[in-house]
Amino acid sequence: MNGSDLAADVQDDHETAFSRLGSSKAMYAVTGGEMDGDSVRAAAATDALALADVLDSWGDGGDASATDLFADLAADARERAADVADDPEIEEEPKLYGVLAEFETVPARLGGLLGRYLVALEYAGQMVGFFVGDADPMAADDFRGLRSDLEAERDRVIDALDANCASDDDWEAAREAADAVVEAAYDDYVETLESMGIKPKNVC
Repeated sequence: MNGSDLAADVQDDHETAFSRLGSSKAMYAVTGGEMDGDSVRAAAATDALALADVLDSWGDGGDASATDLFADLAADARERAADVADDPEIEEEPKLYGVLAEFETVPARLGGLLGRYLVALEYAGQMVGFFVGDADPMAADDFRGLRSDLEAERDRVIDALDANCASDDDWEAAREAADAVVEAAYDDYVETLESMGIKPKNVC
């Protein structure tokens, strides 16, 4: 097992969830039905700040290289929030971050982070598409840059998994954490749409 294999396995095993998290209805869910540019930007900022808060709480991670990675990713997330929205703040923390915050070992934290980046990349793709459809090419380019940054950060997490998972138990912990984060994101999506009277199972 390696980090790239883990990412591929998680995507394959949650194919339906990712297809729905990468749909236009996912944007409807994360913006609470407010499909406008400001709401999309606010959703992106909320997600970034929620990630940064979790990463900050991992400052005493025990492993120096992992601790440095968490600090770097937290700083990048806060910068990204400031780039995409004026006066960014957490409006309502996505449920996946409550799950992510619970992990205590480095392999589990890295696995959870991998799951988060896989989810975030689905959202970022939809955000690019939103601004393309909204005839806002500058914003679309901004979010293409955001998506590229997320891809680079995902790859750093994959490399960190390779460096920190030394046993089958480590990889199992990482896999379970990644699964839990993806499932939390999907459950949040389903519950939000259902609260707005939409049947998520009809969304592909």
